[in-house]
Amino acid sequence: MINKLSEKIKKTNAPIVVGLDPMLDYVPEHVKQAAFKEFGETLEGASEAIWQFNKAIVDAVYDLIPAVKPQIAMYEQFGVPGVVAFKKTVDYCHEKGLVVIGDIKRGDIGSTSGAYAVGHLGSVKVGNNTFKGFDEDFATINPYMGLDAVKPFIDVCKEEKKGLFVLVKTSNPSSGDFQDRLIDGRPLYEWVGEKVNEWGSTHMGDSYSYVGAVVGATYPEQGKILRKIMPKSFILVPGYGAQGGQGKDLVHFFNEDGLGAIVNSSRGIIAAYKQDKYSKFGAENYYEASRAAVLDMIADINGALEAAK
Repeated sequence: MINKLSEKIKKTNAPIVVGLDPMLDYVPEHVKQAAFKEFGETLEGASEAIWQFNKAIVDAVYDLIPAVKPQIAMYEQFGVPGVVAFKKTVDYCHEKGLVVIGDIKRGDIGSTSGAYAVGHLGSVKVGNNTFKGFDEDFATINPYMGLDAVKPFIDVCKEEKKGLFVLVKTSNPSSGDFQDRLIDGRPLYEWVGEKVNEWGSTHMGDSYSYVGAVVGATYPEQGKILRKIMPKSFILVPGYGAQGGQGKDLVHFFNEDGLGAIVNSSRGIIAAYKQDKYSKFGAENYYEASRAAVLDMIADINGALEAAK
């Protein structure tokens, strides 16, 4: 799958991923009202609204981008109907030829970690039948419990030819509470980065490992260090746009081949119509605002990469 992601990035010339993280407040009123008319102001109604919201955005941007990243908590908040909307979103994105990164941030040990891995990336046997659960192409995972938490995911990825993005240096302001703590004179995120490089060496694609890393756009200097520590790992870069990251900050996340990183924007794209810059589209045409925001993001990042050559 890492080979497919690399090829799609090269084909689209767009090293970006759209985060499908819909809060109900992002959904325009006319979309919500249509869903509520059918299902009422219920969990089913909310879930239908976010599904229809997602679908219109995907229809507007799928030809421009290689991948999407639905964040499962935004769906789980609506209970079982929300999880159904998550699955519908994953399946629809696959129909559109997109790589799907399941932002699930799971991390546990033993059979629990194995069950998470099977549910999101693998296949489960029921009697004489085999089924895929959510069937994302990649998943984000938390390595806090060490190899016991990560190995079950790697094992499933080897079977399914799928991939991971391991949390290394996250974009949130308090990430330093733990991730910047010094251990034998070096910050924890460097030690985690070394483990990601080690784990990835056992599961390689053509040029890059199936085991990638999450490193926030809000920490460009750390990104520069981690790029050297993990030369064969793709870096998923959250924090662009709404959290302050810009194209010029991200150059060092990439390798000299122009690959090795994929930059995420969530509300900066899916709620673009709420920004002054894209307000001309209006709530009725929110998906066109999202398309314009994607084009601007691609231009920003590619412009920065070109200027750095």
